[in-house]
Amino acid sequence: MVFRVPIAISLCCACLLVPRPVRGESPSSPLFTGTVRTTAYTHTESDHIQYGNKSALGTVLKYTPEYHSVAADWSRFPLGTKFRIKGYDRLFVVDDYGSALVGTQTIDIYFETKERMNGWGTRFVEIEILEFGSFQASRKILAARAKNSYCLAMLASMTTDDWYLSHR
Repeated sequence: MVFRVPIAISLCCACLLVPRPVRGESPSSPLFTGTVRTTAYTHTESDHIQYGNKSALGTVLKYTPEYHSVAADWSRFPLGTKFRIKGYDRLFVVDDYGSALVGTQTIDIYFETKERMNGWGTRFVEIEILEFGSFQASRKILAARAKNSYCLAMLASMTTDDWYLSHR
């Protein structure tokens, strides 16, 4: 019994000294976890050829072990949203959008080749959102492109008043 007390005290003190991340502070503590539908796309598809390998921002779509471009409805997953897919050691970042994604909870994952795109297909996956992107930055870009019906639809979903109607 003499030995149990010092061990118990040292264990309690050790637990108090272990740093615990604040919610959302580190990649190990997601802000949100949920299941979403995912599809896949590539820059060589017929509906994407006019944009080449560029995102909605005009940057090169990325497919690296550290960073993976995805497209989404920016009114649900704003520009810059970062997440992980359970089972994959890769950071996915919303830097693109697509007309077919508007009004859906679908995330479209970029792949460099049609083979990889087809290999992904459609999947329901569990995601962990690590950081929400900027609705403000999303709105600014969408407002400048509001002549496109899908940009206007995303913009309208982010707005509580009717100011966006002047863009029709």
